[in-house]
Amino acid sequence: MPSPLLSTSPIALAFRHFRRNRGGSAAVEFAFVAPIFFALIFAVFETALMFFAGQVLENAVQDSGRMVYVWTGKSPLPQSTFTTDFCPRVQLLFNCANVSIDMQSYPPGTPIPTVAPYDGSGNQTTPMSWNPGSPGSGNTVVLRVFYKWPLVVTGLGYNIANINRGSINSQRLLTASAGFRIEPPP
Repeated sequence: MPSPLLSTSPIALAFRHFRRNRGGSAAVEFAFVAPIFFALIFAVFETALMFFAGQVLENAVQDSGRMVYVWTGKSPLPQSTFTTDFCPRVQLLFNCANVSIDMQSYPPGTPIPTVAPYDGSGNQTTPMSWNPGSPGSGNTVVLRVFYKWPLVVTGLGYNIANINRGSINSQRLLTASAGFRIEPPP
């Protein structure tokens, strides 16, 4: 009786050898896992950078807002003076031309609205204004700053956008605010 090894065709032998060979299986498995792994890593980096940018914006608003609080001029603080102080604090991460600044002064006892000035498509629904109130008025001043942070990894299924969600131009609206009372004269 002939040996089974000799009776098989060369193609069957080559296939049997290929099937038993485990060299390169790690590379093939990594090729299956790599896109998911890198998408996850990029999503973590993008989220961390977005939170870091939000904290930078919040600190800049608090620090520059303090200038409005302690302003001792005879007239209200000009927006150009505020912007001159604010922009160098955020210029590493933000384009200051795209930062929206809103400052409102409210008399004592007036309700303060908390509605965001942008809708889900990124359209501005309420105008930005600059009304720091007059020195010594006793008014409550609310400073709000908005920035549309562009997102990249959201196209891969990780979506933290709240502007243009699900589109190629998805963004996250970063918001920072400060509120204080202008003290009346003694």
